[in-house]
Amino acid sequence: MATLHERQRYREAIMKTLYEAVEGNRLLGLTGAQLREDLAMPEEDLAAACTYLAAEGLIQVDWARGNSPAMVTLTHKGIQLMETEEKDSD
Repeated sequence: MATLHERQRYREAIMKTLYEAVEGNRLLGLTGAQLREDLAMPEEDLAAACTYLAAEGLIQVDWARGNSPAMVTLTHKGIQLMETEEKDSD
């Protein structure tokens, strides 16, 4: 299992990757397989990170068998968070 620092890094990477991929359109998303490939993240860590982010209301996850993310999309709250972070970094 991932360390606390790794888990935090995974969650941040998922949010950033989703935000960049969908360009703020919450109707678009990425498959779990694409996220896992893009981030080179173990399946169980991806599932754990997605569970956490979904519980926070930042993403929506459609789950496949075996509790693996099939499709992941940003929620309105998730887009707002990423836009705020983008604005603050400018």
